[in-house]
Amino acid sequence: MNSSVPDPADPDLMSAREACARLGISPATLYAYVSRGLVESRPGPDHRSRVYLRRDIERLAQRRQAGRGAARGAAQSLDRGLPVMETAISLIRPDSPYYRGRAAVAMVREGATLEDAARLLWDCGGQDPFDPPPTGGWPASVAAIATDASLPPVARAMAAIPLLAVDQRDSLNAAAANRRRVAATLLHQNAALLVAGTPDARPVHRLLADAWRPGDAAFADLVRAALVLCADHELNVSAFAARVVASTGAHLHATVSAGLAALSGPRHGGATARAYALIADAAAAASPAGFIAERWRRGDELPGFHHVLYPDGDPRGAEVLAMLRHRRDGEPRMRQVEAVLAATAETSGRLPNIDGMLAAICYVHGLPAAPALAMFAAGRLAGWLAHAQEQQDLDRLIRPRAQYTGVTPETAAAG
Repeated sequence: MNSSVPDPADPDLMSAREACARLGISPATLYAYVSRGLVESRPGPDHRSRVYLRRDIERLAQRRQAGRGAARGAAQSLDRGLPVMETAISLIRPDSPYYRGRAAVAMVREGATLEDAARLLWDCGGQDPFDPPPTGGWPASVAAIATDASLPPVARAMAAIPLLAVDQRDSLNAAAANRRRVAATLLHQNAALLVAGTPDARPVHRLLADAWRPGDAAFADLVRAALVLCADHELNVSAFAARVVASTGAHLHATVSAGLAALSGPRHGGATARAYALIADAAAAASPAGFIAERWRRGDELPGFHHVLYPDGDPRGAEVLAMLRHRRDGEPRMRQVEAVLAATAETSGRLPNIDGMLAAICYVHGLPAAPALAMFAAGRLAGWLAHAQEQQDLDRLIRPRAQYTGVTPETAAAG
């Protein structure tokens, strides 16, 4: 055999058929790889065929496999699976969510306010964007909407916030200090919108509590705790929506609007209304235990209970429940809530999450369901603004790819 002709038994070489089989491609694709310099080919033993370097084929095969694995992982991660983005904002652990290394539960016990949580989440350092406190009336363009108490709270905020951006002349200024100042103003404006009020110097929890139960200091402290516990929860759906919008360079008002829109869905913030209905319906039933057991037997959901990220119980819900028990133990409505909790634990083994406890705060205090979602929205705005600022600091567009599963062009043409 001529020494210049490769030995077909050479382990460093592969035939076209072997290469195509290893890569799962057609000969045409293999030839394209050769033309692009990805695979080196050599004359075959009969001078009419070609053989290919095994190392090039194996390198491509490993790259393709890694790509498929990454695509599968990313697709699965979109529903609380593997991490898909990096963040320095919050960390979820069984005992508490952590805001830049500090436990949210511990912050509640130390008396922290939403403004304190926001300073931490926004990594303000020595700057205090709430000094002086953001105040001021509504621009004429939003005044009618902002004070219309007939509108649902989140809908009112969603309608007004985009218009507020019109009067925010430096909303696209990328300076960190400016963005934090805009964020602080937005945090107070959003809270005022949620209760059809006007922004003022009060902390957010006082602004909300005074609108719902004026003069009730114990209730205001519960609202404070709820806001801090809701301030952020890693890459939840509304935070992700806010980050996607922020990645385009849009102003903070637009990112907040995206977060509110995502929060309004029944599978996210809207879960508070379903949790409230569960508590109210169970309490009105002849037997709360029987009501819960029948729902569970039918396969119905128990909104307000269980969280996939906290299989041993949502520490945020546990903290609110402990505070409710301390302040309202023995009262008729608290006894009704306790009956629902006991029946659910006995029937399903499930413990209350933060949605359920926001609903319980409202139920125990004789409020409707709407303030539960308003508390969620007022608190979580701090996290959306943190994620928006972090994403804009990265200066990268979020643009995932899709795995197409529809009719192929070839099939469509054949039909």
